[in-house]
Amino acid sequence: MCSCIVTRVSATLAPAPSPSPARPAPHRRTRLLALPEMRWALAATVAFLLALVSDVAGMPVWVHGILYAVAYLAGGWEPALEGLRALRGKTLDVDLLMIVAALGAAAIGQVLDGALLIVIFATSGALEALATARTADSVRGLLDLAPATATRLTSGGGEETVPTDALAVGDVLLVRPGERIGADGTVLDGLSEADQASITGEPLPVVKRPGDEVFAGTLNGTGALRVRVDRDPADSVIARIVTLVEEASRTKAPTQLFIEKIEQRYAVGVVAATLAVFGVPLALGEALTDALLRAMTFMIVASPCAVVLATMPPLLSAIANAGRHGVLVKSAVAMERLGETDTAALDKTGTLTEGAPEVTAVTPRPDSGLDADALLALAAAAEHPSEHPLARAIVAAARAQGLPVATADDFTATPGRGVSALVDGHRVTVGRDESGRASQGGTVVLVTRDETPVGTLTLTDRLRPDAPATTAALTALTGTAPVLLTGDHAGAAARVADATGLTDVRAGLLPEDKAKAVRDLQRAGRTLFVGDGVNDAPALAAAHSGIAMGRAGSDLALETADAVVVRDELTAVPAVVRLSRAARRLVVQNLVIAGAFITGLVLWDLIGHLPLPLGVAGHEGSTVLVGLNGLRLLRRSAWRQGAA
Repeated sequence: MCSCIVTRVSATLAPAPSPSPARPAPHRRTRLLALPEMRWALAATVAFLLALVSDVAGMPVWVHGILYAVAYLAGGWEPALEGLRALRGKTLDVDLLMIVAALGAAAIGQVLDGALLIVIFATSGALEALATARTADSVRGLLDLAPATATRLTSGGGEETVPTDALAVGDVLLVRPGERIGADGTVLDGLSEADQASITGEPLPVVKRPGDEVFAGTLNGTGALRVRVDRDPADSVIARIVTLVEEASRTKAPTQLFIEKIEQRYAVGVVAATLAVFGVPLALGEALTDALLRAMTFMIVASPCAVVLATMPPLLSAIANAGRHGVLVKSAVAMERLGETDTAALDKTGTLTEGAPEVTAVTPRPDSGLDADALLALAAAAEHPSEHPLARAIVAAARAQGLPVATADDFTATPGRGVSALVDGHRVTVGRDESGRASQGGTVVLVTRDETPVGTLTLTDRLRPDAPATTAALTALTGTAPVLLTGDHAGAAARVADATGLTDVRAGLLPEDKAKAVRDLQRAGRTLFVGDGVNDAPALAAAHSGIAMGRAGSDLALETADAVVVRDELTAVPAVVRLSRAARRLVVQNLVIAGAFITGLVLWDLIGHLPLPLGVAGHEGSTVLVGLNGLRLLRRSAWRQGAA
């Protein structure tokens, strides 16, 4: 517990879409005070602060004495009980050692020191429990993307509403406009578009025709589809994402086990040494009071409080500084791991790009009689009544150019084909030109007037302005260029790679493919993955460290990642990595300082006679020194140096 103080800040984000129109997603977020660890830690902290104030104010001893006792009981009973249970299992952890040290401090009159130790451990345990609960909430909440029921067609041509978990391979579903698809399957009949950004990361709805694959939880557009179920609901892409996140999270356990082994050895060593310091002089004829005082002094000066504080202030200061600049790092452990990065992998849509289309090319046909502005204005007039993302981008481009947008009449929209409208007496249609999509790395739409092609518009996902600088900075930090991992098609991926200087590009990846790619990279080094969507969650969990883009990131990505870039400033990614490396350097400095103090005080107590006040002063002095050294990272200049 003492080595894993977790901080968590929740950002208020736009709610995710409901699983189905009739069934809004339930609230699955664990409340702070719903956790008993949080309630006990709060009680211990309040009692400690009140005791400290009353002590400094010179109030009667019994007042702050009772308050200190409340702090000891509220914050210490649970780790003491867990420590005793561990002791019954023939293991000894640092938590129990700290409780004994706190009681030992109280026994020799250092009540304040002991209470402070209790509060530190109670708070760290509560925050760790909260982080664990919130992650579990987000994984369970992912299942709400899939609808609870689906419309299944019967053999007699009728319809029946059934729970999605009762579907079987071979069932045929009717998916009406605006509904979420109930299972992974293949389109048998119908024409529509599906918003499957939650699965593949593609920023635009994808046309679905007979023979195309669809995924559970994705949102159907304006057309009706008949879908054959190809996978059992328990084996859907969404279900596999949940499984991958859980499995990848468990792979981090060996690191925690290693820490626990170190704590176990240290705890056993200190207890054994304390007993020896008490028993040997007593056996040699030293007075009981003197032997006990020497042993308690040894317990105080040998306690790992200074070591714990040597580690935490630099990391927590770095967390606070990053938070001021829009990067929420979830724990001290996460902050430390960010600095270990030697390979970076980046998602495309919503990470290197903004996840919104923009018009990047207007190409009128030579024989159309139109220039680029006239072609754009004509397309914008036809698209103006539409709510499609491409339509909004075309209209926005025309308005940005200050072009007049004429009023359209007799507007119709055909799923998968485009729109048609009367503009100034001419029948204008705007629809996808599939032949130009892959070659130009974007979506190409064809504009016709009175059934005659007059030009094309190319729309691409807008690249973030700071993407090239970010990839260059990550290359400088790690020594190798980042890897681009995306579910989008190869043409769009190549366009982004060319703009950002990336050479290792892997496109068309499903969530499980991204996670596998990250695991492959992990074999060569510690990988940092940056993403934003539900489809990125398995890769974020599998990576050594994960950073999520927070402005439009999915709840699961935000919960799975180790850090969140709240304002979507991509240059904050290399900046927080540099800040983490600075924190890790200070941790090493502080551990050297703390180790030197502990070693010196312990040797003094063993070889000579260390007065208790001097031992406490040395112990607390080392704590203050390493704390102040760690707080250096609170300065704004520390972030500027990281961002430089």
